[in-house]
Amino acid sequence: MAEQQTFRIELGAGAERDLEQLPREVQRTVLLEVQRWLTTHPFQERKTRLKRLTGFVPPLYRLRIGDHRAYYRIAADRVVLLAILHKKESDRWLKNFRS
Repeated sequence: MAEQQTFRIELGAGAERDLEQLPREVQRTVLLEVQRWLTTHPFQERKTRLKRLTGFVPPLYRLRIGDHRAYYRIAADRVVLLAILHKKESDRWLKNFRS
């Protein structure tokens, strides 16, 4: 049986700042979900929870965590979190990120 690859989670400066602004309980939930979903299969789409976004090079992914969204990129054996936002802020962030 093949050994499962494990990815290291890294917080980019923007994601770290976003996380610090969230209430403690939301921080805890976000970190648990990031650990749960992104350490083993960060690129495998799962219904609406994990999604590869179109139109981004290199690829940009989104993890849905309740009312929050974690945006990330995959680099070799690392998952780099770029932003952690409330769903209401996501469209504006994506529009600015794309430009």
